[in-house]
Parts: sequence; structure tokens; C-alpha cells
Amino acid sequence: MVNGKKNAFKAAGLFISLAFFSCKTIAQESAQSNAGQSEITISKDSKWSEKMALTLMKRHPESYMIDDSKAPKWDYVHGLVLYSFQELNKKNPDSRYTAYIKSYVDNFIQNDGTIKTYELEKYNIDMIVAGRLLFNIYTATKEEKYLKAMQLLRKQLEEQPRTQSGGFWHKKIYPNQMWLDGLYMGEPFYAQYTAVFENGKSLDDIAKQFEQIQLHATNPKTGLLYHAWDESKKMPWADKETGNSPNYWSRALGWYAMALVDALDYFPKDHPKQKELVGYLNNVSAALAKYQDEKSGLWYQVTDKAGEKGNYLEASGSSMFAYAFAKGANKGYLPAKYKNLANKAFDGLTKQLIKTDADGGITLTQACQVAGLGGTPYRDGSYEYYINERKKDNDPKATGPFILAALELNR
Repeated sequence: MVNGKKNAFKAAGLFISLAFFSCKTIAQESAQSNAGQSEITISKDSKWSEKMALTLMKRHPESYMIDDSKAPKWDYVHGLVLYSFQELNKKNPDSRYTAYIKSYVDNFIQNDGTIKTYELEKYNIDMIVAGRLLFNIYTATKEEKYLKAMQLLRKQLEEQPRTQSGGFWHKKIYPNQMWLDGLYMGEPFYAQYTAVFENGKSLDDIAKQFEQIQLHATNPKTGLLYHAWDESKKMPWADKETGNSPNYWSRALGWYAMALVDALDYFPKDHPKQKELVGYLNNVSAALAKYQDEKSGLWYQVTDKAGEKGNYLEASGSSMFAYAFAKGANKGYLPAKYKNLANKAFDGLTKQLIKTDADGGITLTQACQVAGLGGTPYRDGSYEYYINERKKDNDPKATGPFILAALELNR
């Protein structure tokens, strides 16, 4: 059975060098990690991915502190940022990165595979994405608790409430609603899990999630997708005919584009749904390219309303698009011109939105901190709502994709 799992990992291209996670190395790293943070120096000659990663480690000595968290919490923002560290470590191996990732995971994963602060019964799809950190650690350590934790997250997906047409609800408290965010939160983990442990048996179900949101949330005139779709059409924010929310939010579109390029890693080229997903990526990328600001290379918070009062060039969506365009082009899913558009966006980020701090660290500005729909206090999805949500420097929804874009562009 162990050999079967090992071969499955190799088949999925996931078997990493045990040198990164040897028991001896992990013990040393854990002992050294806190001391190492205060000694971090950030060279002006480092690549942008390394500058950002080291900045975050210096500002947040414990990885659970990302997003200024005061106490450990199993959360999607940590999953996003630490996944970018994982990708950085593949290209630029550094024991500090692996220690930083593992220290986060080990705050939560118990010997029986349960995950502290995680509540399955809430069926919150945001809670799945941090599970992407567990594959490499399980491969390297072979500790059953990491496998059991992945199985627990897989159980959530198995039981996740669905729309009548088969799409995952975003959360139990948001019945009948699919949000673009949820595609990134659930599908890359789901795709990797089914590729590694299930011989890809659920790839059709993963494709179905994209099919549903593509079918229901796309505006055929613009090619852009609305932030969310309510199948019941009962939410006050939902259009009474289509069920869609009223506006395009760049970060939501960014989640969707990243979900496609990351989930596609696990779809074999000969899988019947692979070309369909590549088609979705081309469609949304072509639509987004039309709204890229010519001068800055960036995108606005409300994607299609450049120049309207209060709208601003936003860091997280722009970083996500740069990553999705660059990876899509590198993988051959998108035409080569999208690599140029990604570089233009990255130039805009580094020249217009990055500040260099006194210690050599970097700060990415103009990032929307949070936006959603419904809830309490009520969020109506209006233009005024999106432009008035607060901003946060080095928000993790921007820094993670910034690192990923820098890696794809080798910048």
C-alpha cells in the first residue's frame, strides 16, 4: 500500500527530495526558526519572490502570524501564502522556507488527523486550500497524521452541500451560492488529492464546478464572470433573472483564473475535460486583457469601471492575473502574448505599488483587505461597496500571488 501511494505521488509529479524535509533537518529547522527570523537580511539584489518571502518572515516571526493573526488559525490566507513559499522552495531551496511552512501545519495537525480550529460541520470551502501544504510534508515524513488530515478535508468535499446542478455551496451559511473564490479554495486541493490517491476518479466532478460557474456567472457580452451566483435568486444582491451579483471584482476573477491554472496541473492532456478547462482559461484571459490598464499594466478594483470615481488600481487582483497569465503561457495553455501582459502587470506592481522599507523589506500597497456578499453587516455587492472596503498593505491575498507571479516570470 505504501509503495502504491509512493508511486501515485511520483506519477503526479509530486515526489520531492527528502533532503528538504529529513527528520534531522526538520528538528534543526524548528529549533532555529525563531532565532533565524530576527537575523534575516534582505538583499537589494534578491529576486522579488525572495524579497517578499523574507519580508513576510521578518515581519511575522511565526508563520501563523501572517495577516497579523494573534493566535493560530487554520485559514485560507495562510494556505495561499505558504503555498507560494512551497513553490519558491522548489526553485530556490532554503531550509527557512520549509521550517516556516511546517511550523504552521504543526500548530494544527493532531496525531489523529484532526485539525485544530477547523470545523467540518460549517462546510466552509475556504478551509480546504491550506490542505495543499500537506502533500509534500506527508511525502517526506510519511507520518499518518498528515494523510488523515488530508482525508478529513476530502471528507468535507464529499459532503459539501451542492446546488441542484452540482456546484459546491460556498459555505453552509450561504445556501445555493457559488462564489468565484470557492473555485480556488476547493478545486486545486481536490484535483491534487484525486490525482494522488484516487487515480483521478473525481476529475469530472472538479470540471463540473468550473462548468457551473462558467455557465451561470459569465456575462456573454464582456466575457467576465460576476463575483457570485445564487441559484435560488433569493439573495437581495442577486439579479432576479440570472441570480448573479451586480459587479465584477478583480480579486474574485483572480481566484478563478488561478484556480484554473492550478487545477489543470492534475488533468492529463488526454482527459476529456482538459481542453474544456483550457478553453475557459483562454476565454477569461482574453476578457481580462481588454480591461488591463494601458498605462500601468494593472487592473482596477471593480474590473470594468476604470476612471469612475473612487475606483483604484488594485494589487491582489493584478498579482493574481499576472500569475495566471504567466503560468498559463509557460504551460502552453495560453498564447505567448500573455507572458508579455504578465510582465507588464508585474512592472506595474513593482514600479507603482511596491515600497522598499529601510531594512530592505518590501511593502505591496493598494490591496483590498476583504470583500464578500451578504452576511452581517450586509454586503450588497454594489460599486460603492467594493471601492469603500478597506485596504491593507502586504495583504496576504496580494503577497502570495505576487510571489507566485515573480516565480513564473523569473523576476
